[in-house]
Order: sequence, then C-alpha cells, then structure tokens
Amino acid sequence: MDDRTGGPAGEMFSILHIGKYYFPHRGGIETHLRSLASRQAKTNPVKAIVANSSAHDEETLIDGVRVRRVARVGTIASMPVCPGLTKAIRDSAADLVHIQMPNPGAAFSFLRSGHKGKLVLTHQSDTIGRRVLRRLSDPVVVRLMQRASRILVTSSRYLESSPELEPFRLKCAIIPLGIDVPSSNPGNPEAAAALRDRFGNRIVLAIGRLVPYKGFDVLVRAMKPVDAHLLLIGGGPLMGPLTALIQKEQLAHKVTIVGQAEALDQYFQAATLFVLPSVTRAEAYGLVQLEAMAAGLPVVNTNIESAVPELSVDGQTGLTVPPGNVNALAVAMDYLLQRPALCKQFGEAAKAKVQAEFTADLMTKRIMSVYRDVLAEPIHDFAGNATSLLF
Repeated sequence: MDDRTGGPAGEMFSILHIGKYYFPHRGGIETHLRSLASRQAKTNPVKAIVANSSAHDEETLIDGVRVRRVARVGTIASMPVCPGLTKAIRDSAADLVHIQMPNPGAAFSFLRSGHKGKLVLTHQSDTIGRRVLRRLSDPVVVRLMQRASRILVTSSRYLESSPELEPFRLKCAIIPLGIDVPSSNPGNPEAAAALRDRFGNRIVLAIGRLVPYKGFDVLVRAMKPVDAHLLLIGGGPLMGPLTALIQKEQLAHKVTIVGQAEALDQYFQAATLFVLPSVTRAEAYGLVQLEAMAAGLPVVNTNIESAVPELSVDGQTGLTVPPGNVNALAVAMDYLLQRPALCKQFGEAAKAKVQAEFTADLMTKRIMSVYRDVLAEPIHDFAGNATSLLF
C-alpha cells in the first residue's frame, strides 16, 4: 500500500517513523516516539516500522498510528535483527522518513531500501563502546547522516560535546524532548500517604535502569549521612551488586530498591526530592527528570555533558553537583531536605519550566515545522558531503 501523498510543505504529507520498538514496549525512546507519532496522526497519515518481540510480522493501529512490527530473529548488542526490515521500509513510501538513532540496523535497512522520501534523524545519543561492531556500523551511520536533510538533537550541550555530530553541525536542529503534561494531576494521595507512613516524610526518589552509567552506586553511598529514605525504582543487571552494596554499607534501614513499578504517580507525590545521579553522558537526556519536575519535585542532578543539567538548572529548579562525587551529592540532598521552603520554591519552578518549555505538544509543533522546511527544500545529491548544505 502506497502511503505517499506527495504534498509539499504547507499541505498534507505522510510520515514514516522507524525505531527499535514501539508501545507497549517500555523505554524512553519508545515513550517519546509514541507521544510524537500519536500527535502527528491527528493531522497527517503516520506509520511506524519497528521490531517485533517475536519472529512474526504484525500490524496494528494505535492512537491513529499504523504500527508495523517486523519479525525479529535475534538481537546483537541490544540491536534487534529483522531480515524483513528493508522490504518493509521499501514498501512504505512516505513523503518524509524520521529515524530514531542510534540504530545501525535501521540505518543499513533504510539505505538498502532505496527509499526516496526526505530523511530526518533524531540523534538520541552517541554510540558508546562496542568498538569491534562499530568498525562495521560506523560507515553506515555516517552515510545515513549524509543522506539526512536534518538531524534533530535534544540539547545544545550534547551537540557541542558529540564527536559523531561534529561533522554535521550545519544540518543539526536543537529540539528538546517533551512529555505529556496533564492539565490536572490528582495523583494517588492514599497510596502516597501509605508510602510516607512506611518510609517517613523525607523520601528521596530515583528512577532508572540499574546500569553503571546511572550512578546509583554513588547515590547509595551518599545516603549514609543523609536523614531520609531513598526509594530506587528500576530493574537491571546491577540489582544484585546494588543490593550487596546496601548490605555492606549497612543502609537497609534507609535505602529500598523497589524494582519495576507500573504507576509512578504515588512515588512522585510522596517524595521530597528527585535525584538523577548519572555519571557519564550515556545519560543523554534523562526524560524521567522531566516527569519528576512536572510533578513539582526539586531535582539534584549531575554536571555531565548532556541535556541533564540543562533540563533542571542549578539554583533554579534544584541543585547540580559533579558526577561521581559522593560527598557533593550527600551535601546537596541534605541541603534541600533541611530547607522545605526552598524545596517548594524549586519544585514550583520546575513544574512551571516543564509546562513552558518541555511539553509534548510544543515538541511536536517544533518537529512539524522542521518537516515542512525540509519538504520545501530541493532534493540534493546525497553522494556529496551533506555538511556543505546551509540551512
């Protein structure tokens, strides 16, 4: 079926999104993609092609978006292997294709498909590690960047620090990710009250996958002198080591690993402050930080070369400390916990900042504007160095 409408900028045009997975698969990029695509589907034909969780094809309609899940036969370095992806892309003609990166498999399949639509990329993060595999994938990714009309980057700080983006800065546009912000957020007061009854009135909240770059080991150690209870929500490979660290430091009375949690409202409502202790720029954005800010929580984050300290700003919506510094993290948490009025001030400023700058509606409006600009531009010779194009 041909999805192409052929409309120039200002008219109806069709959109094809390519990502690793799609809702109900959990993940920050998957949440972002659904939020964007479902809003675009209110005005434009939108399709998403992603990997399935099993070895068969499937197509469904979700929030007005046609979602094609291509059979997955395996996974290499967290990248789904989908032999049918190239054909699925080739058969889904659209005026504009938008790919979430990093995703070398999608890059290879798109280039191989010969798709003629204009191309926009969102560079969620650089590829870190995996040196052997990158010898094969990096040339493909570079070719995709050359082919793209525009590369969306989530923060100026990440753009300035990215070696992968450096050759393509002239075609980059900075558009922060946005979240769904309800007009009213009643939360779950009974469940929140139960959490405070159980863990006390000074709750420090942290949420994320239990992996090294999140810095949760630093946070656990920082809790030692802090008069509060840490609730750590998430699962992952460091569950065992973090549990052992809690026992070693004799912190079981003030640190609890909750594990995975479907509903976060009660935790946001019960908490006094939110901490994002990431230690490297592998934490490219930290979408959960925005969710905490939208709930009115002050934030303690780290000064890493990514969007993290741009979202919650030191001295405005919380405090920012050096990454990996146990003492500085402990001092910042204690400073806020001892000052309820300042916590309230930062929390209110955080909520206002999200509503003014980081909503999904605003993000979608900005991205659609980029699409229209791209569609209005002439087709270039993609074999050349794309950085020579001036926008």
